[in-house]
Amino acid sequence: MEIKKGIELWNKAKRIIPGGTQLLSKRSEMFLPDGWPSYFKKAQGVEVWDLDGNKFIDMSYMGIGTCILGYADLDVNQAVEKVIKEGSMCTLNSFEEVELAELLLELHPWAKKVRYARTGGEAIAVAVRIARAHTKKDKVAFCGYHGWHDWYISANLNDIRNLDGLLLPGLEPLGVPSSLKGSSFPFKYNGIEELKKIAEENDIGVIVMEPRREHEPKDNFLADVRKIADDIGAVLIFDEVTSGWRMNVGGIHMTYNVYPDISVFAKAIANGFPMAAIIGKEEVMEAADKSFISSAFWTERIGPAAAIATINKLKRYNVPLHLCELGGLIKNGWERLAEKHNIDIEIMNILPLITFKFNYGKDSQAVHTLFNQEMLKRGYLVSKSVYLSYAHTKEHIEDYLKNADEVFSLIKNALETNNIYNLLKGPVINPGFKRLT
Repeated sequence: MEIKKGIELWNKAKRIIPGGTQLLSKRSEMFLPDGWPSYFKKAQGVEVWDLDGNKFIDMSYMGIGTCILGYADLDVNQAVEKVIKEGSMCTLNSFEEVELAELLLELHPWAKKVRYARTGGEAIAVAVRIARAHTKKDKVAFCGYHGWHDWYISANLNDIRNLDGLLLPGLEPLGVPSSLKGSSFPFKYNGIEELKKIAEENDIGVIVMEPRREHEPKDNFLADVRKIADDIGAVLIFDEVTSGWRMNVGGIHMTYNVYPDISVFAKAIANGFPMAAIIGKEEVMEAADKSFISSAFWTERIGPAAAIATINKLKRYNVPLHLCELGGLIKNGWERLAEKHNIDIEIMNILPLITFKFNYGKDSQAVHTLFNQEMLKRGYLVSKSVYLSYAHTKEHIEDYLKNADEVFSLIKNALETNNIYNLLKGPVINPGFKRLT
């Protein structure tokens, strides 16, 4: 296997595009510096072809969590092709906006109104704007990762370390107005006492959190957050940009029977087509009419059409059950291989987003780099996580684990002979995102 064109283009991109690409999570340095194919020519199901014609099986992020049905899903693509042919943008509105709103509200009876955006980060920013407009309070308490916008990154104006456990260590809040200092306050997942303290010391009007990521809520954590929001009159926003649609058809909050005032969906809602939805209680969402929140491309037709087709297919085939079953197979496989080869790993996250990490201190990233490198040689795009899709099969999992068995054996020998770094063909991967949830 020769990987040449993608590496050359990536090096060119870094010279003319700040960061090389638009998304931190897609930088080649996050996967395999100086060795990642970087660009795709075609993606179908779980198969990806790079610029050199190499074919890989994606056992990594599946479009950074967007393609829950698999790449280029036929049903979704047909819905999109139809509206493209008929016209995707017009002076008049898309009727699909109303159809999608009714579908979302049917799935979430606690919510009564819907607004749209096209990306997760901007949708969360819209939700925060609506919440602030409703409560007439500026200060936000948050838990987890919520995007790049000023309201979130401003937390590091208070302390440069505030986002260390959520995004990147020592992240400079460059370009964020200094006047936002003291407006956003982070708390750890399951850290209810932290939230209580923040609420006691600040006039919090908004609480934003991912209801679930890497760890289970403990000791009625979500219910206690709900109570604090009620007690202080804050709007509770659940960020379901990543968690939504995977454990059930809708928001993962339904699994825990704890309901927010606003919930935000993106990523998997439209199987890779840009779409985001903000749903909420009527009395809270009415504030959207009083605050100026408006954008031309939030009215295009492709996003809603793709979302309707995606959600209907999720329902029709009970896709979340499929994702959980395959996630369980991977979890059991990792545990078996770790025990077989005496490799120290930690497994976390919900089953459809199953994640593991090597526990070797300062050498952990090097071990992960070696894993990525050797799996790539065997035809797999991998990372620390496997974001499962409906296009993944048990056969894909079996073949992946068979190859991972070989690589774990190689890693075991490299650890025993202190040879990890000598086996690497390039630099160690960058640490990337850190999350509290």
